[in-house]
Amino acid sequence: MQPALLGNLRHCSSSYYVGNVSVPLLCISALDDPVCTREAIPWDECRANKNIVLATPKNGGHLAFFEGLTASGLWWVRAVDEFLLVLHSSPYMHVQKEEISSLQSSEGISIDQGPYVNIAEDGMVAAMSGEQTRDDVSEDFKDSQKLHHIKTKEMISDAAQEEHPTEARSDFVLETAQTSEQHTNIQDIKSSNVTATVRRWLGCKASYRRSPFYDMIMKEPTSEEEFLAFTDLYRVSPYCQLAHFTANQAILEAFEKEEESNNRALHVIDFDVSYGFQWPSLIQSLSEKATSGNQISLRITGYGRSLEELQETESRLVSFSKGFRNLMFEFQGLLRGSKLINLRKKKNETVAVNLVFHLNTLNDFLKISDTLKSIHSLNPSIVVLVEQEGSRSPRSFLSRFMESLHYFAAMFDSLEDFLPLESSERLSIEKNLLGKEIKTMLNYDKDNNDSNCPRYEKMETWKGRMESHGFSGIKLSSKSLIQAKLLLKIRTHYSPLQFDGESNNGFRVFLRDDGRAISLGWQDRCLLTASAWHCV
Repeated sequence: MQPALLGNLRHCSSSYYVGNVSVPLLCISALDDPVCTREAIPWDECRANKNIVLATPKNGGHLAFFEGLTASGLWWVRAVDEFLLVLHSSPYMHVQKEEISSLQSSEGISIDQGPYVNIAEDGMVAAMSGEQTRDDVSEDFKDSQKLHHIKTKEMISDAAQEEHPTEARSDFVLETAQTSEQHTNIQDIKSSNVTATVRRWLGCKASYRRSPFYDMIMKEPTSEEEFLAFTDLYRVSPYCQLAHFTANQAILEAFEKEEESNNRALHVIDFDVSYGFQWPSLIQSLSEKATSGNQISLRITGYGRSLEELQETESRLVSFSKGFRNLMFEFQGLLRGSKLINLRKKKNETVAVNLVFHLNTLNDFLKISDTLKSIHSLNPSIVVLVEQEGSRSPRSFLSRFMESLHYFAAMFDSLEDFLPLESSERLSIEKNLLGKEIKTMLNYDKDNNDSNCPRYEKMETWKGRMESHGFSGIKLSSKSLIQAKLLLKIRTHYSPLQFDGESNNGFRVFLRDDGRAISLGWQDRCLLTASAWHCV
């Protein structure tokens, strides 16, 4: 906001006008502040929304308040920013810099690449506008993208009419081989379109393993490359952050509900701790509730893919937690596949189970069932489930292909919201993260029962599965939805806050299942859904 207006607002007491609610979020009239005109929310829309309280400061203008959301409640954003800085000490963040000179330093990349909310020292929150600079794309490059679109549609049409889809796509082998001969390294292929990635895989799938370009296309990214790609996506996109913040909010509310009987102790069992990105915001939130004389204990038991990953995660989380002396933090790492009997439980502690992007990796229905039965035996206070939305059952190749194409097209398109077309970060995400998932999804062979293939299902499918194993859905609080909408405001470029779930040609969030689930969508495509459960 303009310095003069911001100075006046800092001396205004919002409680004098609207009672004990929250800090101002943004101006809602174009006349209030020309700087944030593009981000202004119409007065009528604010007035019609029950979660927003309006106020008129004595110095003039209009303010909007999210009821019940204080400035301290925005610390989950700042906590993640600080945690990402800790990652610079990790060797993973530096391995690629010598090999890929075009990659920018992580420290030099702004974590907010779109409009963001600025939190002033005194707690004021102001909407700011950050225009993103986009490099122009050559006409030749655009033409090649259109060609990929056209030929992929032709391939889909041909395959739909063929009894054997493999034969229908065999004519793409020659073209793919010719394309590969022009690029000695897969990194030189600058096409960022999802159809290009899919078409390269299809050509490889329809060819022989002895093909000169088979190994080049099917080569898996290194753990360092995958980590760097995940970090890039996490930093700029609301995709993973919304999943984590929504899960953390549900866990925090479960802890608060039992605060009088749990000895102020919380035990989180994370079935896929990955790189530990989810937990800094929870550490910060718990620390705000604790004092030096009345500490809170947080124990995280995390399952990881390797000892190295677990050690790295523990080091980062412990280092971050040292900044909060009123919080006792402990981390226990276990390799995936370890039995739940190895868990150490304390008397009366609140136990929360975190299932974020985990169950879909268990391709075997029996493994999913066994996992849910084991979790139910722990009698946790809450189970948080977050999964990608899809409908990939082991049917024909064509049906899996179409479903995957639609899902990943939405993921690729969403990158336009915060990354230029040919940025090194975007290419890293597309090749080493999304590209790997595409190959895994489409390479699934139901006859071989490939256990490494993720299983994306509809929310209704997961709901039925949870209920059949003795779990009942928990209605999410209004704060979860408010927080999700605010995250989109902070992290996305084109999407204003949406109050009733309608599409706005960008990211959107909306409630489902009578408020027991919250989904993140891109345009008309649902990307992921978060829900909370308890034992019955």
